[in-house]
Amino acid sequence: MKLLSVDDVYKIHETVINSNELQGFAGGKSLDSVLSRVENRIRYGMINDVFDLASTYAVVIAVGHVFCDANKRTAFETMDICLRENGITLKYETQLFGDIIIRVAQGLVDEVELSQVLRNLT
Repeated sequence: MKLLSVDDVYKIHETVINSNELQGFAGGKSLDSVLSRVENRIRYGMINDVFDLASTYAVVIAVGHVFCDANKRTAFETMDICLRENGITLKYETQLFGDIIIRVAQGLVDEVELSQVLRNLT
């Protein structure tokens, strides 16, 4: 499985944030530490396939709220790019996935549930 780096995620964030939105990182937050959660889940065998990987990226970014703005958009785009980098292209229903990512950020949907939603789209 192809992983995304801190630089990759930062660049993704730069593409989704608008110039009139609050730029930069939220105080005291580290993108490195948020993404280390993905690496830890891999290390402990909690990520079995690309769907688990992509959903974990989305959850840790949305919940970690590392950026001042555009965290949910960054979470979604990172998830989608992770899937595409690993050979999977999905078609999303915009309203449905917007609602799902909001629920992820609220802690109401975890990576296991999100991973299953992604599998169901294939």
